[in-house]
Amino acid sequence: FEVKDLLQKRDGKGLISIVRLMDMQTKPALFSTFMLQLLAEIYQEMPELGDPEKPELVIFLDEAHLIFDRASKTLLEQIETMTKLIRSKGVGLFFVTQNPQDVPAPVLSQLGARVQHALRAVTAKDRKAIKTAAENFPLSDDYKTDRLLTELGIGEALVTGLTEKGKPTPLVHCLMCAPCSRMDVLKPAEVDSIVSSSDLAKKYNEVIDRKSAYEILSEKTEERLEKQEKEEKPAASKSKSRTSKKEDESIIEKVFESKIVRDVGRTVAREMTRGLLGAIGIKRGRRSKSSWF
Repeated sequence: FEVKDLLQKRDGKGLISIVRLMDMQTKPALFSTFMLQLLAEIYQEMPELGDPEKPELVIFLDEAHLIFDRASKTLLEQIETMTKLIRSKGVGLFFVTQNPQDVPAPVLSQLGARVQHALRAVTAKDRKAIKTAAENFPLSDDYKTDRLLTELGIGEALVTGLTEKGKPTPLVHCLMCAPCSRMDVLKPAEVDSIVSSSDLAKKYNEVIDRKSAYEILSEKTEERLEKQEKEEKPAASKSKSRTSKKEDESIIEKVFESKIVRDVGRTVAREMTRGLLGAIGIKRGRRSKSSWF
């Protein structure tokens, strides 16, 4: 989808867009790759704003642990870098997960605002996780953070943010406002009704059979192979002719270089000479042993 569609407004108010990804819990690598691509595209499309008073776009990444599960070191570094840079584009990021340990420390250190709901300590590992989560909050004289985290009820949370000067605000125990929407899973018919009434439904429900990157690369590869075959055929024919000629020449050379052929050649040459001399009336006689004197 196009990034500008996430910035729609109606009656001067922004709209909430939900990117609904199904069955992503079984494909964490695909999910993390998609989210990184989404953030990269938003970063490229959004103009540089520096440090605006309010963000132009806020993204809530639910089930954030799926982004980091089994993610490679390179992918984690790219997500960390994108988290740092995207703020200057007026984009806010919220990683939503059940356990703060699901978010790697380098990424967690880039997040200013934190809203932590109750954590339950069932095992020793859980108690260590709660202690670590408490240490990630600003020090407070009013609360015993590690104990309070286990005592929070439904609709309660510990909240901290950043001041105008970028300093952490004091930790506050808050009661959250109950949402006005229904806290339930939407039925398929309700989802279809909401989607059909969307202004973007006509745009994104239209099926367009665009060429995929795989198809484009396959076509280029086939064209290259065909061209290579055409170039290789004449070359192979010339090479075969040269090889055959060379083989013939080598055979003839071997024949002429043999001793038998040399002897036969000398004999034939001698007999031809005798025949020619005899034909013109000159006979070769034996050399006289006596001298002229």
